[in-house]
Order: sequence, then C-alpha cells, then structure tokens
Amino acid sequence: MATITATEAGTAPPPARRRRSKLRLRNTLIGWSFILPNFIGFGVLTLVPIVILFYMAFTNWNVFGKADFIGFANFTRLMGDGSFRISVVNTLYYSVMHIPLTIVVSLGLALLLNNKLRGVAFFRTAAFFPYITSIVAIAVVWNLLFSPEYGPINEFLKFIGIQNPPGWLTSPEWAMPAVVIVSTWRDMGYYMILFLAGLQTVPRELHEAARMDGANTWQRFTNVTLPSLRPTMFFVTVMLTINSFKIFDLILVMTDGGPGQATSVMSQFIYRKGFEESQFGYASAASVVLFFMCIIVTIVQFLWNKRGNK
Repeated sequence: MATITATEAGTAPPPARRRRSKLRLRNTLIGWSFILPNFIGFGVLTLVPIVILFYMAFTNWNVFGKADFIGFANFTRLMGDGSFRISVVNTLYYSVMHIPLTIVVSLGLALLLNNKLRGVAFFRTAAFFPYITSIVAIAVVWNLLFSPEYGPINEFLKFIGIQNPPGWLTSPEWAMPAVVIVSTWRDMGYYMILFLAGLQTVPRELHEAARMDGANTWQRFTNVTLPSLRPTMFFVTVMLTINSFKIFDLILVMTDGGPGQATSVMSQFIYRKGFEESQFGYASAASVVLFFMCIIVTIVQFLWNKRGNK
C-alpha cells in the first residue's frame, strides 16, 4: 500500500516565517525575564520614591497628619535659609578639593601599579582595601590620627619643625581639608582600578612609536596616555562629581557637620531637616535642589566631553 505523505494529506508544514516569529518571541521573553526583576526593583525602590519626592517638595508634611500643598514656599524658604547656603558652599568646597585630588592620586597609583613589579597584586589589593573597609572604623582611626594633642600626624609635624600644627577636626579652617584627605585615601583604590582598566586598553604600539620619535616619558604621558584615557577619565569625573555632591556618611561619623557648621554639607542638611526635625516637605525641597545640581553638572560634563571628542 502506497504511503501517503503529509503534503498529499493536505497538512502542509508551518511556514518558515512563522517559525522565525516564534523564535523571536521566545528570545524576547527570555531577555525580558532577565532584565524585568531589575526594572521592577528600579521602579519600586528608585523611580516611585523620586516621583513622591518631587510631590513632597511642594507640601508641608511632618509625618503626622495630611501633607498640605504649599506650592513653592519650601524653595522660597531655602533661599533665605543661612544654614542651607552654608551647606551648599561647603558641598562645593569639598567637591572642588576632592575631585581633582582623587583623580591625581588614583591615576598616579594606576600608572605606578600598571608596571611589572614584584608584589604588584598585593599593592593593588592594599590600595583597594580602604574602599571596602567600614566607614565607622575609618572615622575612628583617622580621628585618632588627627588628634591635636597626641595624634601621630601633629607629632610628626612638630618633629620636622612645625611648632603650631593645625587643629584638624577641631579647627573650622582645617576640618574640611582633613575630611578631604580621608575621603581621598578611601576612594583612591576604587578609581585606581578604573584607571588600571583604562590603561590596559592603551595600545603599546603607540608608546613604542612615540619612543622611536624621541618623545620622553612626560611627552608620552600627555600625548599618548591621557588622550587614550579620555573615556575612562570622563566616567571617573562624572562618578566623582556625583559622589562628592552626595557626601554624607564620612562627615556624619567624623565631624557631624562641625565644628560649628564648618563641614555641614547638603546631604547632612537634608538628613537633619527630615529625620531629626521631621520637616519632610522642606527636606524634600532641598533634595530636589541637590538632584538638579547633580543633573546640571553632569550635563555640562557630557557637553564638554562631546566637544573635546570633536
């Protein structure tokens, strides 16, 4: 008896287009299954609180009772708040000192540890270790080091002939520089890793060609290394700027904004108004100002980097 094929029976196989469509749908669903948990977490834990924050900035709410809509009254109050103006100035002061110092130190470490040295892996780990150390432990140790009476730093300064060393954390003039020193020491290992990754992408042929043309070490650094590190430098600068504007934990455990208001920054101002004085609407308005400061500075950096790439 003759065998009847599927085509003769009138049941044609599914077309290739339908199979490709099913495969595309399957791959899309698999992709969404990987990224959807992250999107849900971002929406619930970040996007929704930001939307609520913008609404709360236009209200008067102290946790108890109803949030009364008051328009721009919180922002008008911020303009006349002396403590807020001091916190803005201190935040900018900290950022102006911390960003270039951290870039210089971390880039210098990366250049040094990018060479083939004995124990280079150990030194890389040692430089990165402060970044993962407890911030409370860091603050306690550095507070002892900066002690005006018996701290090793002032004892060393006296040993080399400085009779009146700084008061550091007890001095309104030296408290912020001391915080910047500690913050740079803590962050330099992390940004060193980023610069090391960027240095690995610099073609050795460029250095060899520059060396054959008679370029010295500094000329090779300025004309070969730095231009090749432009993407890494841009990323490091943006991250440093945002983190500098948001500085909070180190100052809270080291100085608590003192002495006086010498180290009071915007994040601490927001924390005090919101969680200590229960002025959540007012604190939200200050958070919105900080948010737009970060956005504006980041946009300026993007435009500057785009202009430099042309």
